[in-house]
Amino acid sequence: MRRFSSLVVSSALLLAAPAFADLKVGYVDLQRALTEVHEGIAAKTKLKADLDKKKADFEAEQNKLRQDKEVLDKQGPMMSEEVRNQKFAELQKRLFDLTQRAEKLQMEMAQNEQRELKKIFEKMDPIIASFAQRDGLTMMFEKTDSGLVYAPASLDYTNELVRTYNDKYPKAGAAPAGKPGAPAPKSDAAPKKDAPAAAAK
Repeated sequence: MRRFSSLVVSSALLLAAPAFADLKVGYVDLQRALTEVHEGIAAKTKLKADLDKKKADFEAEQNKLRQDKEVLDKQGPMMSEEVRNQKFAELQKRLFDLTQRAEKLQMEMAQNEQRELKKIFEKMDPIIASFAQRDGLTMMFEKTDSGLVYAPASLDYTNELVRTYNDKYPKAGAAPAGKPGAPAPKSDAAPKKDAPAAAAK
């Protein structure tokens, strides 16, 4: 629905081209910026370390449960039916509790990730707005969510967003993803120095 709406807006702008002769636009790739700003790299590293630790604890309990099940399978025939059923019920409860914990853990990790990324995106918003105001842009699009299928690299502000964000919010101990202002691997993310007069730096 969001992509469809973006296409409708784009089509409307094309149809009304004469009325928007002075229209100036730009775009940013927020997902790429997130992987290149120092705070984004640090957040991803922290989240992964936390996930790996909890995953290791979960797998240890899972292995213990599996081992206890194997012991019960071997010793079960030598037990009375009442004892065997009791131990089997205990294993079933442990399995249920472990499954519930896994689902809760997955939700918690997703919420933690959203919380951390939201903090970074909120800091990016005023930086992006400052670019638009400085260069007289009418609109600034997000490359992925806007449904943008093509735009010249000269309108891409992602590199400048990463450089400006890292300068404004340096993260101690976080290694940069690359040299400040370096072109992205993708061919559509050229440095801003090649921008036309409408969006030049």
